[in-house]
Amino acid sequence: MFRFIVRRLLQLIPTLFGLSLLLFIWLHRLPGGPETAILGERGTPEMRAQIRRNLGLDEPLLIQYGRFMKRLLQLDLGTSISTKREVTTEFLQRFPGTVELTITAMVIAIGVGIPLGYLAARRNGSMLDHASVGGSLLGTCIPIFFLAYVLKAIFAERLGWFPAIGRQDSGIGATHVTNFFVLDGLITREWDAAADAIWHLILPGLALASIPFAIIVRITRASVLEVLGEDFVRTAEAKGLTERVVRRRHVLRNAMLPVATSIGLLTGLLLSGAVLTETVFGFSGIGLFLYEAISNRDYPVLQGFILLIAVIFTLVNLAVDVSYSLIDPRVRVR
Repeated sequence: MFRFIVRRLLQLIPTLFGLSLLLFIWLHRLPGGPETAILGERGTPEMRAQIRRNLGLDEPLLIQYGRFMKRLLQLDLGTSISTKREVTTEFLQRFPGTVELTITAMVIAIGVGIPLGYLAARRNGSMLDHASVGGSLLGTCIPIFFLAYVLKAIFAERLGWFPAIGRQDSGIGATHVTNFFVLDGLITREWDAAADAIWHLILPGLALASIPFAIIVRITRASVLEVLGEDFVRTAEAKGLTERVVRRRHVLRNAMLPVATSIGLLTGLLLSGAVLTETVFGFSGIGLFLYEAISNRDYPVLQGFILLIAVIFTLVNLAVDVSYSLIDPRVRVR
């Protein structure tokens, strides 16, 4: 197991190297540049040239890439052109918001998706089964940004049940210790701040949970149907075991293996940044900041954030592989 983990971590090195090279080439092929974001459209050619010299953008690409890799090896991801702050600092400040949003979305998707998928499989061919399949198809077909706008327009702007923007009401005056607003409210015993942060998470969490929910329902249904047809389930029922024992010890335990893998991969994808959802709700996470960085042509932020996201996604996949090998006794990591 230890050798497997070390080998997977070593595979991260060429992955990051290749990703950094592709990112560097892609960013320098984009129209405009940082000088356009700084000066706007009215900057003179002399002013643009001066900024490019100050940023080192007038040097050959190979030299620029070498300087970037040198800083990367020193764990220096550069400074944001827009905010003048270190990219690592910006990431650490905004990543907790994306983590809270991801957890909310996955709790909704898992808490509703697994029971619904199981019931649909147990009542195969019923109205519930058809409704769950149709609902899962609808969840994968509706674009997230469209669903986010619909939820925001109905429940925030028209009915006023939920806040329409932000992570927390600025008028509360909450104390932020870890930048996890819900956790900070619990740590400092500011219960109103924690409740307000949770209230801000509901609508974007529902929008972001739509695709994971649909996938989990379909995988759970298919997996349970497959397990119900196995001989060991029919044997357990023939022995006179109660439905609860058969469901918990035989059906769910075996059917949850592919579901657990899907949950891990979906969590990694959501942690990569919910750009559309965060943008619609003005939710201060890495997705919204990436959108702003693209608009401002903030190359250091784009390079640093995407590389950090790649590291997180790889680590989440590693955790999924390890947990799968521990859950399923038939799998042995060699």
